[in-house]
Amino acid sequence: MTQHSRDTPQFYLTAPSPCPYLPGRHERKVFTHLVGDKAGDLNDLLTHGGFRRSQSIAYRPACDQCRACVSVRVVANEFRPSRNLRKILARNSDVVGEQRSAVPTSEQYSVFRAYLDQRHRHGGMADMTVLDYAMMVEDSHVETRIIEYRRRAEGGGVAGRSEDLLAVALTDVLSDGLSMVYSFFEPSEETRSLGTFMILDHIARARRQGLPYVYLGYWIEGSKKMDYKGRFLPQQRLAPSGWLRVEAPGDAASEPQD
Repeated sequence: MTQHSRDTPQFYLTAPSPCPYLPGRHERKVFTHLVGDKAGDLNDLLTHGGFRRSQSIAYRPACDQCRACVSVRVVANEFRPSRNLRKILARNSDVVGEQRSAVPTSEQYSVFRAYLDQRHRHGGMADMTVLDYAMMVEDSHVETRIIEYRRRAEGGGVAGRSEDLLAVALTDVLSDGLSMVYSFFEPSEETRSLGTFMILDHIARARRQGLPYVYLGYWIEGSKKMDYKGRFLPQQRLAPSGWLRVEAPGDAASEPQD
């Protein structure tokens, strides 16, 4: 019988299930566990290969006849916001992002619950309890942070404190970038475009930290849920030949990048 080291990741394949992004299609995923002392290094390696993290699991699509899910990362230092994106930044000039340890709070869950009920009431996460949310945040064996976005208190507040939690991002810190694992926002503040604002803020954070990329997960052409990720340019998209650069909307991916 073959012997496997405890440090050697074992990969598994899920059964087919309906695709949540493209009607009429089915998805399968390949996944492995991120545990132990090597979890951070493994998460780095797998993210570079198109995997995403969910709690202590790393997964990527492995569909039989579809390759629509394309891993995307923004080139942070070269990114320049479009006119529309600059308007979103201006609209949220009163919002402050505060980075914290990955510790769940009831305040976060309140926003999370409102977000699911308003925007994803029929999705796979719709029934998540406060304990499920705590597991989503805490069950990580890699370097993970929570970034809370709050409206700045009028008059500056006390000792720089802010108020009104508006949005939250759960983010992994990789060797070459920030990976946005999951984000959500107060649905009553929809006109702020907080989902887009959080991406813009992460690009700025990566630049300040000297990290070259912001990983956004999967871009899916033709999916309204995922198509927005194509707005953040220049970016790289993972193809069988490696990470390919995209300069402008509608561009074909160009030469492989290191």
